[in-house]
Amino acid sequence: MHALPFTAEPSSTDTVERDSTAGDVSGLPSPASGAHRAPCDFDVIIAGCGPTGAMLAAELRLHQVRVLVLERETEPVSFVRIVGLHIRSIELMAMRGLLERIRERGRQRPAGAYFAGIDKPAPAGLDSRYAYLLGIPQPVIVQLLEEHAIELGAQIRRGCAVAGFVQDDDGVTVELADGEQLRTRYLVGCDGARSTVRKLLGVGFPGEPARTETLMGEMSVGVPQEEVAAKLAEVGETNRQFQLRPFGPGVYSVVVPAAGISDRAEPPTLEDFAQQLRAIVGTDFGVHSPRWLSRFGDATRLAERYRVGRVLLAGDAAHIHPPAGGQGLNLGVQDAVNLGWKLAAQIRGWAPETLLDTYQTERHPVAEEVLENTRVQVELFSTEPGPRAVRRLLAELMDFDEVNRYLLEKITAIGVRYDFGEGPDLLGRRLHDIDLKQGNLYGLLHRGRGLLLDRTERLTVGGWTDRVDQLADPTAALDVPCVLLRPDGHVAWIGDDQQDLDDHLSRWFGKPN
Repeated sequence: MHALPFTAEPSSTDTVERDSTAGDVSGLPSPASGAHRAPCDFDVIIAGCGPTGAMLAAELRLHQVRVLVLERETEPVSFVRIVGLHIRSIELMAMRGLLERIRERGRQRPAGAYFAGIDKPAPAGLDSRYAYLLGIPQPVIVQLLEEHAIELGAQIRRGCAVAGFVQDDDGVTVELADGEQLRTRYLVGCDGARSTVRKLLGVGFPGEPARTETLMGEMSVGVPQEEVAAKLAEVGETNRQFQLRPFGPGVYSVVVPAAGISDRAEPPTLEDFAQQLRAIVGTDFGVHSPRWLSRFGDATRLAERYRVGRVLLAGDAAHIHPPAGGQGLNLGVQDAVNLGWKLAAQIRGWAPETLLDTYQTERHPVAEEVLENTRVQVELFSTEPGPRAVRRLLAELMDFDEVNRYLLEKITAIGVRYDFGEGPDLLGRRLHDIDLKQGNLYGLLHRGRGLLLDRTERLTVGGWTDRVDQLADPTAALDVPCVLLRPDGHVAWIGDDQQDLDDHLSRWFGKPN
């Protein structure tokens, strides 16, 4: 079995009642009619149970969608890589009631020093009550998101890999590596940079191949922290080829170039790190007891399309880039929250005609922006005179609050604004977690539904109560009369007119009951 080699643009207007991809658009013979096809075992099958796949599964289960997650690996990863949740991702965890359990297992660090590692404190008055970085071991965040999805009713099968699929006007038949076939309404590839789903789908993945490779790991050092800090101060201003960042008592994140180090097909060793440190810094700091070691390149690629018919892509399956700024995991989780409610709406039958298409129109430009800023950051790590001069100039410019704020909001994604048309600057942006008479805003978004926040106490969501909650609160900390929030927390409408509200409820949440 293989993915149909699509040669034409499929329709994207299917819902539970109108499940159609405009027939067969592959140029191949049409499959049997829907009446003779097997019923769907699931509404959505997700390939890959990393942070993106697990988060997407949970988002779909909030709307009672039947979800199966297939994970190739039989066991979770064994290495303990620390990843950082940025402000926007922390906000999303708060929106779904997950933040406390995640924060218990993580370590808060001040916001700042994200862009190319330029050491500047975060500007004052950031528009978030979660203005910090939350460092957490990657296996832990995956475990917590997986447990959350299972608690909501998602099924997860390990040791199962997608080997092929065929989609038709009723769904997708997915073939596993062991030959088993499953039937689903939609398939989502969250299966990483080497995505099998993307390759089988035939979606282009243009960009730049890796030019250089870097070693990254976490390990203990055998010298006092003061000695490390003094050496970094001496060498770090003129040589940006390496990084050492503390991650607990005596433990450091170490990043060094991989040039001249062993076969790229072989995993790096502790001695590789020590050798590079000695060459660059003049000492290896007595590194020992590695927690994990890895090698990565600076390849930068973006899928041409996030959707072909009933098959979609999210996370690293849709975009890859160097880890500068620590944006990769965050970008994937944010993809999942954007896609989840839209795909659920399509399956539940109330999605407006073009809703699912907004997944690509909103998230593809965001990924383009991330790829651009990582390209810039990689250049700024160069030891060549030109990039070093630009880095020094940027460091000076970041002393201006506006520049520092702009770059931090870009890295942490709190500056994202979707294009919802003309309107106030708040339109299309996420709303921060404001205080309300009955608690805080994000506490009302745990169910993944829309929300009307009405300071006039005159408006109603009417026939959309099965999809949208409402709260009349004249004390809400807003400088506009009313806002309509999508399930992902972005402002879909601002105003005080009931008819205008109804029009926007229809735009985002379909026809009323």
